[in-house]
Amino acid sequence: MKYDTKVKNRMKRIEGQIRGIIKMMEEEKDCKDVVMQLSAVKSALDRTSAIVVSKNLEACIRQADDEDAEPLINEAVNLLVKSR
Repeated sequence: MKYDTKVKNRMKRIEGQIRGIIKMMEEEKDCKDVVMQLSAVKSALDRTSAIVVSKNLEACIRQADDEDAEPLINEAVNLLVKSR
């Protein structure tokens, strides 16, 4: 699957957030602030996972004929459920 620039940029932003969290930990910042940032990263990863699965599902459906579409849809839904 080809990943577009927007998805890659989301992942780079998440990477930056994680580096920021590590810095906060090294600086012994307040637990509440660290947990808040961890929650933000988790939400960003969840949203990115949903985008990747939905784009994959869309591509699979466009390529499949009617009888092949159902297993592909089920696989995409299972991927989405596992990411939660």
